[in-house]
Amino acid sequence: MNRIIRFGLTLLVFIAGFARPEGLWTQETLTDGFGGLTDVLNEQGLDMALNATHIYQVNTRGGLSTHNRRGRHAGSYDLELTADMEKWLGIEGASVYVHTEGWWSKSQGIDGPSVGSVFGINADVMGRNAMVVTELYWDQSWMDGILQMRIGKMDLTGGFEHRGCPVSFDCNRYANDETKQFLNGALVNNPTIPFPDYALGATIHYAPEELWYLSAGIVDAQNDYRETGFNTAFHDEDYFFSIIETGITPQWNSDNGILQGAYRVGLWNDPQPKSHSDTTKSYRDDLGIYVSCDQMLSRENSDLQDSQGLGTFFRYGYAHNRSNDVTNFWSTGLYYQGLLEGRDQDVLGVGYAQGFFSDRSFMSYPEDYESVAEVYYNTRITPYLHVTPSLQYITNPGGSSSASDTVVASVRMQITF
Repeated sequence: MNRIIRFGLTLLVFIAGFARPEGLWTQETLTDGFGGLTDVLNEQGLDMALNATHIYQVNTRGGLSTHNRRGRHAGSYDLELTADMEKWLGIEGASVYVHTEGWWSKSQGIDGPSVGSVFGINADVMGRNAMVVTELYWDQSWMDGILQMRIGKMDLTGGFEHRGCPVSFDCNRYANDETKQFLNGALVNNPTIPFPDYALGATIHYAPEELWYLSAGIVDAQNDYRETGFNTAFHDEDYFFSIIETGITPQWNSDNGILQGAYRVGLWNDPQPKSHSDTTKSYRDDLGIYVSCDQMLSRENSDLQDSQGLGTFFRYGYAHNRSNDVTNFWSTGLYYQGLLEGRDQDVLGVGYAQGFFSDRSFMSYPEDYESVAEVYYNTRITPYLHVTPSLQYITNPGGSSSASDTVVASVRMQITF
């Protein structure tokens, strides 16, 4: 804890050199664009963003242990760079994206020592790493953005955008970002989809009209997020995870303007041999399907740039029980921005998710399911500082008959530098 405090004080002293006291509560970033440096880089075709996330979690009831303190504090940073290749090399519609991440935690959060959830109560937590280039890809668009391709090391869940909606793959407007929305993994992505983490591959997105799109991707199924991906992708057995998704993005009229929605359905294939927990027999060509939907239900005003109002989301996923422990999954919830008077940027989120275990895995998972209910309130302190308390209630954590239902309290702080 002392080291954390010393690091925090050092960081504040460093930041103080950039911040303008007169605009400290209104400027968009804590350092005011590192004293104007980002504006200079933008003129040269380079966008830069730096964010840090700090999370403190406590198991207050049930689970494996309420006394084990390991992993209670976790955090991460994200450094993103986007280079405009039209400015740099004269290639129209091209850019290069680089995403560098780091994590600090002595363990994989409090799940292992305290909770034992299959879903994971902190989707942001990773093992300690100072700096990892998790994404590095070339992005190329043609025909005014109708056709778009990415090639390189990427996060498949990062997604494309269609009609202002995040799409491709398993994206969701209201339940997809562990640094701003829900913390539980089941309310960030669909746990029946075995997404490789930051893998080498290619994706393509085709959107010939505003209502409809089609996307497909193929990435290394044996990836290691700490590596470039060339060793695992092109040596020994070559297994590539593939996914295809299509969807529509309808707009409904209301008294206060357009209500945007997005409805996605996808199919995935994982060719590498694997099995459920209660057998050593492996099967190849694992298949699954999924659905992800979000819809704005009401708006507080007609300004399309103002997203105050009520929205809802729903997910479903299926995977074959011969190769997977979680075979059926669904989640749903509500999202409201600007619920309280004078707090237009604050967000209240309420979500529920349930995953059902395979009958073939009854020895490892004697309970039929694990479920989670989570509520959070994202409070905007300043444009660059958000503080989010949240509460999770996990039923049958880990599908275990010995672990009781769990209540996890969390506080998350997100800073944009």
